Amino acid sequence: YGRVRRLRLRLWWWWGTRELEEIRTSGMKNFRNIQVDESNLLSWQGLIVPDNPPYDKGAFRIEIIFPTEYPFKPPKITFKTKIYHPNIDEKGQVCLPVISAENWKPATKTDQVIQSLIALVNDPQPEHPLRADLAEEYSKDRKKFLKNAEEFTKKHGEKRPMD
Repeated sequence: YGRVRRLRLRLWWWWGTRELEEIRTSGMKNFRNIQVDESNLLSWQGLIVPDNPPYDKGAFRIEIIFPTEYPFKPPKITFKTKIYHPNIDEKGQVCLPVISAENWKPATKTDQVIQSLIALVNDPQPEHPLRADLAEEYSKDRKKFLKNAEEFTKKHGEKRPMD
């Protein structure tokens, strides 16, 4: 079992460093300050920097945890920065179809997952909510939702990195 685990980690190191380098060199301006835990290569952190109001007033730290079975099992994404969003709950869990067990495909790359996440943050999907109250507010009173989300982002969001 120990040899299999070491082999998996070695494969992961090769796979993960390649994907990380692709992301870092891709010029992806909406995912910044990527850090990999030196003691656990399966744990990444970075900042989501949205383009669209109301989230363009801050940045949001996320953690990506890759299972040892990656790429055969999807990564898990958690928001470490609070966000007022119908598809992200108070614990930072996110409803992102591309990483659901039933939709996951091993050929999906991490940059595709991040792009899907950025698209979801910029354009909430109230029909798949984790927070029904915010989905209802978003659908029924968009102006109120945008005001509340902007205030929340200004209060809880992280400082946006300079270009």
